[in-house]
Amino acid sequence: MTTTTPADTLAVTPATTSTDAAATTPADDRRAAGRLPLPPARGELSAALLRFLRAEPGAPSAVQLRALAARAAGAADVLRDEDVQLSLALLYELHYRGVEGVDDRLEWDLGLLGVREELEGPFEAAVRELAEVPDVPAQDVAETLFAMAADDDGPGVSAFLQRRASLEQVREFLVHRSIYHLKEADPHTWAVPRLAGGPKAALVEVQSDEYGGGRPERMHSALFARTMRAAGLDDTYGRYLPSVPASTLVGTNAMSLFGLHRRLRGAIVGHLAVFEMTSSLPNKAYGNGFRRLGFDADATWFFDEHVQADAVHEQIAGRDLAGALARREPGLTADVLLGAAACLALDAIAGEHQLACWEQGRSSLLEPLP
Repeated sequence: MTTTTPADTLAVTPATTSTDAAATTPADDRRAAGRLPLPPARGELSAALLRFLRAEPGAPSAVQLRALAARAAGAADVLRDEDVQLSLALLYELHYRGVEGVDDRLEWDLGLLGVREELEGPFEAAVRELAEVPDVPAQDVAETLFAMAADDDGPGVSAFLQRRASLEQVREFLVHRSIYHLKEADPHTWAVPRLAGGPKAALVEVQSDEYGGGRPERMHSALFARTMRAAGLDDTYGRYLPSVPASTLVGTNAMSLFGLHRRLRGAIVGHLAVFEMTSSLPNKAYGNGFRRLGFDADATWFFDEHVQADAVHEQIAGRDLAGALARREPGLTADVLLGAAACLALDAIAGEHQLACWEQGRSSLLEPLP
């Protein structure tokens, strides 16, 4: 296992043991299983929400919080609004690992569900407005998804990391990605009980690989944590939530939106399909970029694993999952394509922000790394 070294003296050396034999330690498991640490507020709504979650004396009531949410959701750009996106991330996290110091019973608190509803309406509307959804019949969904993935020209983060990124910039890249990758697969797994037959079997096949095929050290979230440690970063679950901007949070929040609503099961399936279809080549570039900076095979294991796994997953997810679901339930066709288009569009928002910052020689994080 690669050891953590301070960033200013980081020296990455070849792995001395086979990654196949590597295993997670009890300390790794504790960091991965922990609750989300409470972040600082980013505005009036998130400040009030944090007070409510902590049950502080004088905290606003759920009714008052809902009124604040309705006002905040009227922001000019809800997809990039720091207060709204952080609030959504906190509300969604109640359905994942939970939040430090917050009563688990609040997961189904009717007042908080009402707050989330106030935010989700404008959020979903903004995602639908942003996503360019093709109008095709159900039988053409699979081929349309492959065409969407092939036509995606994205902002070019993978090419930048492969050829030009500094050590500081690849560490920032890992911080951005940690918001999703340390919970990798979980948002998409919400769809399992909402599907049946072939699509369900296809989803389980893909997710089984994401969760390491029963081997915890091979879970993709565990592999990503290894890469973070190799880069001198803290791999504690949610550690860097305070550092990432709304442009990063919005992508994971959209996955939670799609995954937690049965009516949007087509969207979470389409999201997963195009996510897998656009993974292999970027991960190959990421791995090459990390190797260019001297990282060893243990540190690049996460990227190299995705180059191989997602080349297979894209066929299963595109044809046996998304394509089959659209044929089985034609009424979900538009939502399948919505999820795919949203994945591409929201990834572009995140990538454009990162590249713009790096090209200007400044940090892409709200809190630059020490």
